[in-house]
Amino acid sequence: MKWATRAGIHIDRAACAWLIRRTLDPDAEFVFVTDPADVPSDATPFDMRGVELGHHGGDCSFETILRRHDLTDPVLWRIAEIIHEADIDDERYDAPGLDVILRGLSMIGDDEHTLAVTKPLFDGLYEYYHRAGFLGREPA
Repeated sequence: MKWATRAGIHIDRAACAWLIRRTLDPDAEFVFVTDPADVPSDATPFDMRGVELGHHGGDCSFETILRRHDLTDPVLWRIAEIIHEADIDDERYDAPGLDVILRGLSMIGDDEHTLAVTKPLFDGLYEYYHRAGFLGREPA
């Protein structure tokens, strides 16, 4: 399936792409557009103004995808707090440094490269918080 988002991905778009591949569509193909009018008719848009899978009611797009697809994994919701704070910066949650890392990565490669190198980053976040939940404390 095709998914479309704005070119020049940063934190929310990269995290959404990771979430889409992890939970909704492992074979997702991503299209990056500079104008929402350029979204292919066979693509599902995300993290763009005015789309179903965008910012709604104070949520970032990552949170919206979790809600719209009834994803209840508490680890994904913990990651959503980090993504929310890094993207919206409303001091609702704590997200040290992640936005800076993603912005820097977007400066040294194209969008496909950013998705490729951020996958292990988000996989690592998921594993860390998964183990923390299992152990009831931060893992060593």
